[in-house]
Amino acid sequence: MGFIDGQSAIVTGAAQGLGAAFAEALAAEGATVTLCDVKPSVETVAAGIKERGGSAQALIADVSEREQVETVVAAAVEAGGGLDLLVNNAGKWTQSLVTDEWEKALADWDLIMDTNLKGALMFGRACVPHLIARGGGNIVNISTYYVLPARSGGTNPPGTDLYAASKWALNGFTQSWSQVLAEHRIRVNALCMGATDTAMLRGLFPGDPPADFAATWMKPEQIAGQLLDILREGPDGRTGENIGAWVGYPVELGPRKPPHETITGSPPPEA
Repeated sequence: MGFIDGQSAIVTGAAQGLGAAFAEALAAEGATVTLCDVKPSVETVAAGIKERGGSAQALIADVSEREQVETVVAAAVEAGGGLDLLVNNAGKWTQSLVTDEWEKALADWDLIMDTNLKGALMFGRACVPHLIARGGGNIVNISTYYVLPARSGGTNPPGTDLYAASKWALNGFTQSWSQVLAEHRIRVNALCMGATDTAMLRGLFPGDPPADFAATWMKPEQIAGQLLDILREGPDGRTGENIGAWVGYPVELGPRKPPHETITGSPPPEA
């Protein structure tokens, strides 16, 4: 038994890392979870959840394809009798520079934006009518600490201009969706984490990352705990907020900000 027994959730990009951790945490708290990913290993994650007594189904799907998005949402609604939560986690990364050749720049744009932004757009559009019909719910967009005031070096590195741009653009969805959907008791927030031990981060290194460096990284389970804390706030909890997690700091929600205020960029100068 968990505090979200009977709720129905979708987690995109759930074959590994953060997505798998989100799905496992939600199922452990009683949700019926629909996982999707382009990687067939998403089925292994769902099987593991079911072996532990949770309720889960997996679909191999590309979040950039409308028909596949609609198929995932329909499956979630059927399995859970409706929909209560969308976690827009699917994301891609590639190195990109403003000095790249045109052909690479345009190919990288399609790779990054189709998943990180278009995928979030389509899942939002497909899920919102079901969340409204349910009488409320949550959308959680998975972003990056790049969009928050820096607490260390390395934020918005120059070799990730398209990835960073996709996450800054995701702010627009978090901000506008939270305002439009407030009257329907649907909260929209974003989780914005720094270095977290995932396959995406490990893939930035030609071999294994330095052990002392990797030891400082946050764990996907810690970020999944933040997700659960958002849900525990209930329908009157925070909305329209970018919730940060930084290496070397406690992984927690922190003080509630004004509604629909994503708190991006640098803080204002002290008076």
